[in-house]
Amino acid sequence: MTTSPILPPHARDFLNKAGWGDVAIEPLAGDASFRRYFRVRGTGGSAMLMDAPPPNEDPRPFLSAANYLLDHGFRAPRILAEDAGQGLVLLEDFGERRMRDHLDATAHEEEPIYRDAVSVLSRLHRVPAGPFRLYDMNEYLREAKLFTEWFCVAHGLAVDDDGWEAAWREVMAPVLDAQGQGVTVLRDYHAENIMLLGSEDEGFEAYCQGLLDFQDALNGHPAYDLVSLLQDARRDVDPGLEAAMLDHYLAGHDQPDAFRADYARLGAQRNAKIVGIFVRLSRRDGKDRYLDLIPRVWNLLERDLAHPALAPVARWMEANIPGEIRAAQGKTGQ
Repeated sequence: MTTSPILPPHARDFLNKAGWGDVAIEPLAGDASFRRYFRVRGTGGSAMLMDAPPPNEDPRPFLSAANYLLDHGFRAPRILAEDAGQGLVLLEDFGERRMRDHLDATAHEEEPIYRDAVSVLSRLHRVPAGPFRLYDMNEYLREAKLFTEWFCVAHGLAVDDDGWEAAWREVMAPVLDAQGQGVTVLRDYHAENIMLLGSEDEGFEAYCQGLLDFQDALNGHPAYDLVSLLQDARRDVDPGLEAAMLDHYLAGHDQPDAFRADYARLGAQRNAKIVGIFVRLSRRDGKDRYLDLIPRVWNLLERDLAHPALAPVARWMEANIPGEIRAAQGKTGQ
């Protein structure tokens, strides 16, 4: 076996037992977590090896979500072998035709591909919710506080933490009322986590789009993954396309205005969280490249805050974040 020097030593025995002993190993680019991925190539084809090392990572939520999606006809990667105790999972290889990369090269296909991605969500929201915990107020607040804990601290701002929590409690109450017991929310559904598999991928109804990075799935509001897709932290989505895709999702919806208000609420909450996470990745983990993504996310946050449903949070921002800092974030992310 040809191995990468960063391949965990116990992966040799795992691959041998899985029938993938004589393979070449290709390390792949990592993400914002401790997980690492490798493509393994042998005479029988290729597969993906996930290394989710404990105690920092636990592959069991990924396995649970993958099996749920597969059981309901969605195109998660098939599980070829797993050893959750050692944090190793061997997955079906979806190839390299990622939605983000494909659209960067063929922008004229944006509308139909995004339409398919929205249709996947429409179908997901019609099947029974998965075996996941509820996206409750405590979780929404925990995430929103990442903004004050990391962004505000990084800028030396003494802000009203209690007021921040109170504003979000008021803003998110209608979201919780509307979501009830919720639909399955993948939570990181965007163009870098969707693979385009082609019409030859038979036996699945979900539009031949392969799903990745769903280990944090919860049961929550159906607008959440739409926000993740259409207010993408890593890729510009034209506001006109965003509006058209919302219209596509809401066709036949009996309360579109209320849904759009919740979409803005969740957009602001998610974007505030992401700003905090990107600052944390830089300050705590030395991953400064994420700072370059802040201007896009900040501008989306400001746009969401303009919706009347966000008035309590907008007032807090006006009182606590100086205008020059807000203006700078939309330009430089520093």
